[in-house]
Amino acid sequence: MTKRNRYPAEFKAKVALEAIREELTLSELSKKYGVHPNMIST
Repeated sequence: MTKRNRYPAEFKAKVALEAIREELTLSELSKKYGVHPNMIST
């Protein structure tokens, strides 16, 4: 069984701001930060 990752607020804010800017696709952002695309869109 794997442990769930807990991300700090700074990391979440940085990813969210990049997603809002729409310079990269969700797929590209997920690869860049190592998270699932659904986590970014949520």
